[in-house]
Amino acid sequence: MTAVTAWGNLAPAEHSIVALRDRDSAPGLVASAERPGLATGLMRSYGDEPLNTGGVAWDMRGLSRLIAFDSETGDLTCEAGVTIADIQRTFAPRGWMMPVTPGTKHVTVGGAIANDVHGKNHHVAGSLGNHVVALTLARTDGTVTTLDGPSDPMFRATVGGMGLTGVILQATIRMHRVAGPWMSAEDVVFGDLDEFFSVSAESRDTYDYSVAWVDITTHGGGRGIFTRGNNAVEQPPAPPPGRVVTMPFTPPLSLVNSLSLRVFNRGYFALKRSLAREALVHYDPFFYPLDGIGRWDRMYGPRGFHQYQCVVPSAGAREPVSEMLKQIRVSGLGSFLGVLKVMGDEPPIGTMSFPREGVTFALDFPERGDATAALFVRLDAIVSEAGGRLYAAKDARMPKEMFEAGYPGLDEFVAYRDPGISSEMSRRLMGE
Repeated sequence: MTAVTAWGNLAPAEHSIVALRDRDSAPGLVASAERPGLATGLMRSYGDEPLNTGGVAWDMRGLSRLIAFDSETGDLTCEAGVTIADIQRTFAPRGWMMPVTPGTKHVTVGGAIANDVHGKNHHVAGSLGNHVVALTLARTDGTVTTLDGPSDPMFRATVGGMGLTGVILQATIRMHRVAGPWMSAEDVVFGDLDEFFSVSAESRDTYDYSVAWVDITTHGGGRGIFTRGNNAVEQPPAPPPGRVVTMPFTPPLSLVNSLSLRVFNRGYFALKRSLAREALVHYDPFFYPLDGIGRWDRMYGPRGFHQYQCVVPSAGAREPVSEMLKQIRVSGLGSFLGVLKVMGDEPPIGTMSFPREGVTFALDFPERGDATAALFVRLDAIVSEAGGRLYAAKDARMPKEMFEAGYPGLDEFVAYRDPGISSEMSRRLMGE
């Protein structure tokens, strides 16, 4: 047994790890598992979704081959262990990008589909599932099936299905045609939530990508930096790869505290305000700013951290977002990360997909025991009253009742689960 942790580093879990290295032998290894299993990739889910204590972890990183690319349609077929970093690095200089990408490139294709990831362009492109053409799925009964698009209910259950319907072996994704790897981007300062919603509405029809960082430490709350951009037409030579600074060890105490938060947030706001202008930016820092710091998760110390990400309906969204900011300030807890985005109207493909019409709010919190738990209870109440839901890929403690209320497709989804696949999250929220 090998101990592994999710990205939040909340608790290690012992697994029997089985590496899948080629598509021909993988189905047999999946079917021969003597205990419940779960496909794992780069372990960037924050909570207990990628953990299966005492069970099998099918390590997908060996299934990392690009299989085929159609330059007419943009259809890329690849194995599930290929990473978004691999795809962007290979195809962006050739005029293609992932149609949707989350805030880190260190995610496998299989994991991205299983969580139906969304990105800065949700208001234009929807989530990743809207661009998946086909999947090959291996189940623990030994069957291997090609799922051709959203007309297949198993396809819909697998997109956003948290890895519980089977093991994705390969996928075909319709890529996005671009001029090259550069983005035309601009930072806009906003002073409060009203200004955020105003800038977001103003940017919606003219910018394909948008997201906002919110300073959660200020009284009154809601000031921040709104980043918006498009794929650039002008394409200068690509820069050399930037150096990644890595957090070398886990400190004995969290570096995230009230003092460091105030210092960082004030400094970051001042820096961004001084640089607020339109500029050409390489896709890497535009899409993946946190990837510039390797193992940044370690700064939260040995107790780890949570990410709380919710989405609430757009109608009346200002009030719950404002109340969440207030509760966070009152608690004395908080994070460098406070991300707000107005989502699009495109309905997700997945039966259990998180993205939906509304406003999504994501924040990181150090694990501080009862204080953290008490804050989450208050935030849950705000989200539930607003008719919102939490993101399972980020979660380690959502109440079962909140999960059931937030995901109305749950009863339909259960019929497509693979009985030989289980996770800490599925046992916590679904009972098996």
